[in-house]
Amino acid sequence: MKELIEKLAKEANLSPEQAAKAIETIAAFVKEKFPMLSGAVDSIFGSNEE
Repeated sequence: MKELIEKLAKEANLSPEQAAKAIETIAAFVKEKFPMLSGAVDSIFGSNEE
């Protein structure tokens, strides 16, 4: 997750906090629109390990 946050921050010119919030927002959106993918989304984005 840390690598994704760093990449998003760099490429989209966001702060790490903004990048993390963007990822949380995208994950929530995908889970809402595609509930059958909820487990996969949690596996991919659910961890905020640093």
